[in-house]
Amino acid sequence: MFKLRAKEMFAAFMERMMDLFTLAHFFKLIGTVAIIFVAWIIYRLILRRVKKIPAEKMSAQRSLIITKIINYAFYIILIMYVLSVFGVKLSAIWGAAGVAGVAFAFAAQTSVSNIISGIFVISEKALKVGDLITVGSESGIVDDIGLLSVKVHTLDNQMVRIPNSAIINTNLRNTSYFSQRRMTISCSVGYEIDLNFALETLKKAPEYCPIVLQDPAPAFWIDGFGASGINLVMAIWFDAANFLEAKNQAFIAIKRVFDEAKIEIPYNKIDVKIYSK
Repeated sequence: MFKLRAKEMFAAFMERMMDLFTLAHFFKLIGTVAIIFVAWIIYRLILRRVKKIPAEKMSAQRSLIITKIINYAFYIILIMYVLSVFGVKLSAIWGAAGVAGVAFAFAAQTSVSNIISGIFVISEKALKVGDLITVGSESGIVDDIGLLSVKVHTLDNQMVRIPNSAIINTNLRNTSYFSQRRMTISCSVGYEIDLNFALETLKKAPEYCPIVLQDPAPAFWIDGFGASGINLVMAIWFDAANFLEAKNQAFIAIKRVFDEAKIEIPYNKIDVKIYSK
């Protein structure tokens, strides 16, 4: 009895399939496949055109966002077209989407806020892929700028996802925004040292720093009286990519010129004197 029932169901299914595979349906299927194929070619050509736009005309993050928008638009249009071909009424889908959208909007307020913030982040051009940024307590190099968040990897190689709303609502520091940076280094000399001599000695330090720029020129000044010495400051400019090397060269040069001038940098120490009776 069961086998007979199964055979009847299979026969009905095959009959239904044969009704579908008519000549009209065949040509309709061929036409649908052709349209999808042409649309796919156009989609790929548009993507290739966007990727070939020079960096000076379109930044990397803007190109990435436009690529994502094209991807989303293509697949949404493709799905809607296929549904319409199979007789699905899109008006019913839009009606259901409208009702569901109201409920979804309340549940996705944070995501909507991040998307709107993402548009502002992209339009402001305050950061780009490869920049070293600080947002709140998080610092890292930008790997991806999306509509919802910015992904960075920290200097110890951990991935951090920063919501776009946090970037808009918090102070953003972009260390890589300008091609040149300035570094100020403080040092001390003893109270017994002639200050003019100490300043002239400190001014020799940039000569031993090949990375330091001469335009803008280095600056030097007396910063105040400290607990164990008089504070001097040296401010130098360098290319942003040379931060660590410039810092190392500056400290080594300061120590070198002070040693050559017999100027001791004060440090905490205990002098022990023994008196014999």
